[in-house]
Order: sequence, then structure tokens, then C-alpha cells
Amino acid sequence: VQLQASGGGLVQAGGSLRLSCAASGRTFSRYVMGWFRQALGKERDFVAAISWSGGTTIYANSVKGRFTISRDNGENTVYLQMNSLKPEDTAVYYCASGTAFTGLPYEYDSWGQGTLVTVSS
Repeated sequence: VQLQASGGGLVQAGGSLRLSCAASGRTFSRYVMGWFRQALGKERDFVAAISWSGGTTIYANSVKGRFTISRDNGENTVYLQMNSLKPEDTAVYYCASGTAFTGLPYEYDSWGQGTLVTVSS
């Protein structure tokens, strides 16, 4: 599957952004979708994941209550709505697909190219 992430940019602290990830190449609705992020010089961290149906979601504690993951299986797209952004949210954000509903990066077998989110203080 090919994944194309978009929607990153520069935003002030307290602001909002919505990331999108468009999928093609296999049946989107059969797969778990996740968002991960990687800050400069740090490891890639889990952000959020959504089940194939969209009925179940999980979040990293650091974003719980501020970020919302959702998907539109008709449009083969997963979203990450990010509110109340903080400077520590600055990172390259990646979308990924897999078959396990988990926050473990190695369980995801397809990755997008990443989109940069910069939050200024």
C-alpha cells in the first residue's frame, strides 16, 4: 500500500492542525491505521491508532484529550486532528498501516513519507 501524508506546517502553541493520510494499493478498510512522530534526534514514537472499522482508538498519554484520530474508509483516508498544540509536539508525523491494533511501530508494515509539524512558542 502507498501512503501519502499531508497537512503539516508551522503553527503557534495552542493552535490546531489536521493531518491527512491518503492510502492506495490495497483494501484500506481491512487495516489498522496509526500515526507516529519523530522529533529531531529522537526515536519514532506512537501517537494514535484506529481499528479497521474506526470503532476503536488508542492514544499516547502525551496527546490524549488533545488529538483525535479518525478515518473515512470510503475515501481511503485517515486523519489526525491536533488541538492545543505544544512546542513539544514538533516532529515529523508519519502514518502507517498494519494488521495489529497496537502502538508498536514494528507491527506496521507500510509507512508514509512523513509531514513536518512545527509548533512555535
